[in-house]
Amino acid sequence: MVPGVLWGPGGGEARRLVLLGHGGTVHKKADYIRLAAMGLAGFGIATMAIDGPGHGQRPGATGASAFTAERFSAAWNSDGGTAGMVSDWIAALDFIEREEGARATGWWGLSMGTMMGVPVIAAEPRIRAAVLGLMGDWGPNADDLLRLAPDVSCPVRFLLQLDDEVVPPESVRRLFEQLGSDEKTLHANAGSHAAVPIPESLASLQFLNDRV
Repeated sequence: MVPGVLWGPGGGEARRLVLLGHGGTVHKKADYIRLAAMGLAGFGIATMAIDGPGHGQRPGATGASAFTAERFSAAWNSDGGTAGMVSDWIAALDFIEREEGARATGWWGLSMGTMMGVPVIAAEPRIRAAVLGLMGDWGPNADDLLRLAPDVSCPVRFLLQLDDEVVPPESVRRLFEQLGSDEKTLHANAGSHAAVPIPESLASLQFLNDRV
């Protein structure tokens, strides 16, 4: 079983569902994931998140304080790497559709959320729009990201932090350029990896509401 959580908007059944991909060293209920869920709930959109490979409540998950580049790579590959992660997301999505009836229509995920998002979106035609970013041709699945990015065809809003100290900004631009979407926009802001401005975050939620 893959640890996951579903947030539903108040006031009735949701027919729209956005998948939330968390970043490295955190988990499915990280504060900013919960805030994204709350923001989308305001539009009547349900959200779902699962723990990524080697994170959260996954067997053998490593605490944030213990993460190094080597351990991050080991965590990513702990449950089958990119292929295993895609299978986990699709299984979770199928379960939610079967049990709750909500349709998967969007993806929101930055940093490791993009490491997960690009392969899932490339494989899953039910996703009609995506917010991605803070990740490039870098990290333990860089080759998979470059190989699969041209298969992403839905509208994409892609975020970049110009002073990113974790993922080189030039690598973020390279991944953006490889996306196969006819509608894609790159949104660059000053600041470090985790310092995405609040207005940018809010605009990303509006983007999904407008397209799903």
